[in-house]
Amino acid sequence: MKTTRAGTARVPRVLIAADKFKGSLTAVQVAERVMAGLRRVVPDVEVEALPVADGGDGTVDAAVAAGFERREVRVAGPLGDELTAAFALRGDTAVVEMAEASGLQRLPAGVFAPLTSSTYGSGELLRAALDAGARTIVFGVGGSATTDGGAGMLSALGARFVDAEGEPVAPGGAALSDVATADLSGLDPRLSSVDFVLASDVDNPLTGPKGAPAVYGPQKGASPDDVEILDAALGHFAAVLEKSIGSRATEYAAAPGAGAAGGIGYGALVLGARFRPGIEVMLDVLGFAPALERATLVITGEGSLDEQTLHGKAPAGVAAAARAAGKEVVAVCGRLALRPEALGRAGIRRAYPLTEVEPDIARCISDAGPILETVAQNIARDFLT
Repeated sequence: MKTTRAGTARVPRVLIAADKFKGSLTAVQVAERVMAGLRRVVPDVEVEALPVADGGDGTVDAAVAAGFERREVRVAGPLGDELTAAFALRGDTAVVEMAEASGLQRLPAGVFAPLTSSTYGSGELLRAALDAGARTIVFGVGGSATTDGGAGMLSALGARFVDAEGEPVAPGGAALSDVATADLSGLDPRLSSVDFVLASDVDNPLTGPKGAPAVYGPQKGASPDDVEILDAALGHFAAVLEKSIGSRATEYAAAPGAGAAGGIGYGALVLGARFRPGIEVMLDVLGFAPALERATLVITGEGSLDEQTLHGKAPAGVAAAARAAGKEVVAVCGRLALRPEALGRAGIRRAYPLTEVEPDIARCISDAGPILETVAQNIARDFLT
């Protein structure tokens, strides 16, 4: 136990600000397991849990854990089937997670629909947030099943996209090649009076080699031919929108974040959203700064600490903020693929992967909770005693 100059014990205060271990533990469960492990070694340790997310799946859960109210609503899933999705509300601030309505986890097991899945339900979630009185909407995007440029979302909010015969185009990204006219005059007027924040951990443009179809389409089951179809369709969609809203449509397509979550970022920009890195937004919304001020040690983490972590993922954002405040940071993870010097540059003193305790990766996934508790005991011994 660390002591003051007078020799009296000073109880350490730990802030656990970790993301989920995807496929194993939610961010809330990660915090619970780390807390349990720390207290086995230092029973009187003061622990504050602030589960975090970077805008992708788990964002609503993180907001609820921070004191937001969970609101449920029936919306269309990515294939059009009705499902129950949630957003989070505190006062007049709403946190809306597109993956709740349009995420990969909303598809049946083993099913992908890269050409036909729609973001219509995400638009319904945004409308529900407006109905609940939201004046600020944080729109977390990631983990999508869709590549429709946000066309479904825009339709749910009052836009109309019709073909050369004047008929509504079918759902999904591929059908955007049939759009002849885009009419945005019917968009929900409340959108113009809210602070609409697009929160994403990626800054890709809509189309091209670094665009949504090329980079993320394969993760959603898109073949090389599908990627070509989707890229062309999204490019056509932006060109048609240019006839409706002018050069902004083309500017938005090239803007950072336009390609997020299958291009729903583009649709959000069309609606007037401002893009911010997801973890920065969520740390503000969750009240990270005052929690950080109270801490003597910060524990962050996610399922895999790798090169992607360094580019806008939650642990990197937490570590950067903690380093700026002069606080020491360690990380927990299932798998570690970063060298110590890379961790150091990110502001992470040391990383503790589950594989150090259990080399069998399958067991690390299936028994992540107990193994993480053991890892947390090691952190306590190294940093709290």
